[in-house]
Amino acid sequence: MTGVDARTELLAAADRLEQLAARTTGGDWQLGGLLATRPEVVAHTGDGGVEHVAEGRARTGAWIAALSPALAAPLAEWLRAAARAERVEPAAAAVARALLRRLA
Repeated sequence: MTGVDARTELLAAADRLEQLAARTTGGDWQLGGLLATRPEVVAHTGDGGVEHVAEGRARTGAWIAALSPALAAPLAEWLRAAARAERVEPAAAAVARALLRRLA
């Protein structure tokens, strides 16, 4: 892949990630609930409110909470910084391609 194509993918992935985060429930996502085998992911908002985000399985709840919309801004900035770099890092381009496949 050429540097121009990779840069375009990096910027597109950053934009789509931010768009998705903007329409997703914000806040600090944490695991909660009463059953260890069916944890709930709950968003705790800045005003003290809470909102149920998802119900996961014991092995996936932590993953869902860890990759909350709070990661969108720093990840998007990393993608944009990679696009501005003199040489596009293959790992950054791979992340952008993976995101673009899932954020279509």
